[in-house]
Parts: sequence; structure tokens; C-alpha cells
Amino acid sequence: MQTIGIRELQTNPAIFTKALENHEFTMITKRSTPIGIAVAFDDGIVTHGLKTSLLIEGYKQGDLSLGQFCKAMEVSKENAMKILSLLGIDVIGYDFSDDFAGIERL
Repeated sequence: MQTIGIRELQTNPAIFTKALENHEFTMITKRSTPIGIAVAFDDGIVTHGLKTSLLIEGYKQGDLSLGQFCKAMEVSKENAMKILSLLGIDVIGYDFSDDFAGIERL
């Protein structure tokens, strides 16, 4: 998530535009206090609704854990995994590079 202050938004609106074009969440602040969040408009918002779309995108970007996603969606982990799988989103992302490095050390 990117953070942009109101003054920065006035002096350099291209930063805000670029963030939206890249489908990044953008927190807008006034004197370092959050006053809003901007999201790019896409088909997911229409299809799934704003809340669900934000939560799905937050999970995909790694800002939310599966547990946080479940709690916010008010669904069980099993149902959350089904929802994410149906949308073609990896439910468990695992990087084997640490394991391979450990095996090589042994």
C-alpha cells in the first residue's frame, strides 16, 4: 500500500495516477493522519462488491494473511480457500528457496 499526503497529491498528482493504474491501494493522509483509501476501479469491484474485492486484493498482495481474510469475510478457512481457489488465487504461497539452502548446508 502506498501512502500519499494531501500536499503531495496537489503538487504531484502523477504519483496518485500511477498508483491507481498499477492497481495499488493508496492511503491518503492529512498531516500524517489517514483520511481515506483510494482503489482502482475494476471489474472485481462490480462482480464481488467493494469489501470483498478489497479483501481479495489485499490477500493477493500479501497484506492480509489467510486468517485475517477469513475473519474479515466472516467465513471458515475451508470456505475462504474455496473462494480463493475458484478465483484462481494461490491459497498457500511457499518459497522453497530457504529449504533448498538449508538442505545444501547439510
